[in-house]
Amino acid sequence: MTPVRISDAIRDVAFEPRLSLEEALDRYYAPDLVHTGDGRTRDRAEFAEMVAGIRSRVAEGAVTVLDELYDGLNYAERHRYTMTMTDGTVVHREMYYFATLAEDGRFQRVHESGFDVDPGPGLPLPEADRG
Repeated sequence: MTPVRISDAIRDVAFEPRLSLEEALDRYYAPDLVHTGDGRTRDRAEFAEMVAGIRSRVAEGAVTVLDELYDGLNYAERHRYTMTMTDGTVVHREMYYFATLAEDGRFQRVHESGFDVDPGPGLPLPEADRG
């Protein structure tokens, strides 16, 4: 099992989509995915619909991993991202991501929450984690 990373999933699903949405989702998310984000629970079909909407509105984005931990099939991660939308809006968020991995290493149960971050004047944005 080679476990997935949420930073790679974000890039492939939304920020640097080189794969079709279905291919990207299959690479990172188990068929029985249950995703809970900020209190709303979605099955894989609902998650795919949400992600498709985001993907269609993102012009570019970068993600920086701040902390990441694997413990068997448990995964925890904290990251910041900057996302520029097609309408020019720029979003800066910090996210907390907790997941259980399926036996094949893909995300199966996900809980995430985040908040907007103002980088402030003169503060650099985080460099994208390529790694």
